[in-house]
Amino acid sequence: MATTETFRKVRLVLWGAVAAVALAGGALLLGEAQRAQQAGSNLPAAATIGAPFTLTRSDGTRFDSQSLAGKPYAIFFGFTNCPDICPTTLLEMSNHLKQLGANADKLNVLFISVDPSRDTPEHLKLYLSAFDDRIIGLTGTTDEVAAVAKSYRIVYEKVPSKDGSDYTMNHTASVYLMNANGRLVSTLSFQEPEETRQRKIDNLVAG
Repeated sequence: MATTETFRKVRLVLWGAVAAVALAGGALLLGEAQRAQQAGSNLPAAATIGAPFTLTRSDGTRFDSQSLAGKPYAIFFGFTNCPDICPTTLLEMSNHLKQLGANADKLNVLFISVDPSRDTPEHLKLYLSAFDDRIIGLTGTTDEVAAVAKSYRIVYEKVPSKDGSDYTMNHTASVYLMNANGRLVSTLSFQEPEETRQRKIDNLVAG
């Protein structure tokens, strides 16, 4: 079975090819957010990140974001055909939940597909079965996903293969950490050491 470190090495090699376009759209906000956190300041434009939404869970039931009120959550956008960034992040989040122990129940983790045409609830359920079962998988119509992504300033686009027979998705790959009031407080980056990410999550849960 692949390890977090194996996935990390692959991700570092493929990152530029897979996500360069997506990062361009969100890099300014995320960079400012991380600098502000390091300086102990409020995150810029944090109040404008996120909005109420309703999507479909991997079990086919509808999920209303109002159910997140009063509890911090981590939210990540990706797709099940992602070659390395998404499975790596999901593996890392699974490890972080394990490290939280009993406190894991104090955190919601959401994975929202930016490829709803392929990521049906059934397919998403099968894909997420390889990770911590507390991770909530969400999909929806094209318009529903687009609206949620826009509210979180997520950039994504379909990139056809060279022969046009298939496609991949470029997308913003950072994990957003939202407090119990639904406000952005930090982000997780693939460039950060595992212990740094865990410390951010611990602080989020401690609130």
